[in-house]
Amino acid sequence: MTTLCEICDGPLDEELLRAGPLKRVCLECLSDEERQALQHDLEVAAQIQSRLLPERNFSFGRWQIHYHYEPLGVVSGDHIDLIRPGRTGHALHFLFGDVSGKGIAASILMANLQALFRSLVSQELPLAEIMSRANSLFFESTGANSYATLVAGRLNGDGLLEICNAGHNPPLLLRTGSVTPLTARAVPIGLAAGTCFEPERFQLEPQDFLFLYTDGLSETNSVTGEEYGSARVERALDGLRGQPAQAIVSSVLSDVRTFQDDSPQVDDVTAMAIRWRSGPTG
Repeated sequence: MTTLCEICDGPLDEELLRAGPLKRVCLECLSDEERQALQHDLEVAAQIQSRLLPERNFSFGRWQIHYHYEPLGVVSGDHIDLIRPGRTGHALHFLFGDVSGKGIAASILMANLQALFRSLVSQELPLAEIMSRANSLFFESTGANSYATLVAGRLNGDGLLEICNAGHNPPLLLRTGSVTPLTARAVPIGLAAGTCFEPERFQLEPQDFLFLYTDGLSETNSVTGEEYGSARVERALDGLRGQPAQAIVSSVLSDVRTFQDDSPQVDDVTAMAIRWRSGPTG
C-alpha cells in the first residue's frame, strides 16, 4: 500500500520511509526548520559512519591494506571493516561489501552488520561459523528486502588467506602470471535462513595481492553510456603485482576516472587492496 503525504497527497519516497517508517510528509512539503533538522541529522549520520571506518592505510604484520571509500550521497551502504585480533598471534579479519538500498536506511544496516561481525569475531570462531551466525542474526533482525553482498576474510600471519564470498562481485587474486576471480559460493547475507558458507584458502607469496571493489566502480559509465565493467578492472590491475596497496588502488581509480570523463557518479564507489609483503616493513 502506497503511503501518501498528508499535505500534497503525493506518494512518499520508499527510501525516506525505510529511514523513518513514521514519516507522513514528503521532502518537498517540509518547512525550512524541518529541512534544517533533517540536514543536521544527515550530517551527524555521516560523521558517525566515518568514525566506524578503519584507517585507510593499514598494516598488520606483513599484510598491507589500503582502501578508497566514496559515498554517492551524504552516507553510504558500502561496508569496510578491519578487525584486529584480541590476542597476539591470531589473524586479522576483514569485511567488504554492499548493503541493499541507499542513504540512511543502508547506512543503518551497515552499522548493524558491523556490530554483528565484531561480536562474532571476538568469539574466535571458524570463518564459516562466523558467516553462518551473522547471516541468521541479520536475517532475523532486518526486513525481508534487507541483505548485503559481502566478502569476509581472515589474514593469517603466515600469508594464508581464508575468504568467503556471499553474493559479491568476485574479488581478484593477483599472483605470479595469473588473475583469479573468487566467485561467490553463497547468496548474500540476510537473504535466506540456513545458508551454508564454504571459505576458500590460498597461500600467498610475497608481492601477491587481493583487490576488492563494489559495483559502483565496475558500473561507472562513460559519457556515451558504456559501462566500465569487470574486464576493465582486471586489465587495470595488470602489472601492479608488487606495488604498494595504495598505488594499486590509486592506479585503478585513475583508469576509472579517465574512462568516466565528465559522466556523473551514479553509485557509491569503494575499492580495497590487500597485499602480502616480502618483509615486516617491506
